[in-house]
Amino acid sequence: MTQPKRIQDRKTDELPTELVELGELLNSIDSENKTELLMTFNRVSESVLRRRRILGLVQEALSQLRLDVKYLMFDLEMTRRERDELQSRIEGEERGF
Repeated sequence: MTQPKRIQDRKTDELPTELVELGELLNSIDSENKTELLMTFNRVSESVLRRRRILGLVQEALSQLRLDVKYLMFDLEMTRRERDELQSRIEGEERGF
């Protein structure tokens, strides 16, 4: 069963402002190391986006787990009530004989 996302306030495909500014700064410089710096910047950017996506997946999984635990606790409580009710019926029938 798929649940809608509960946390949607952040876009996972957007880089933080600081990284965007750093990328713009790197693009504007003229240096012999520019290519190397841009390659490193791209790896860091991809890593940040990947971590955000993973964090989003973990948050969704935790939300689903919490919901599943609530359902299990409800089922457990209902099962206990049914057990107690049946035990009291059985004890009442035994006393009646």
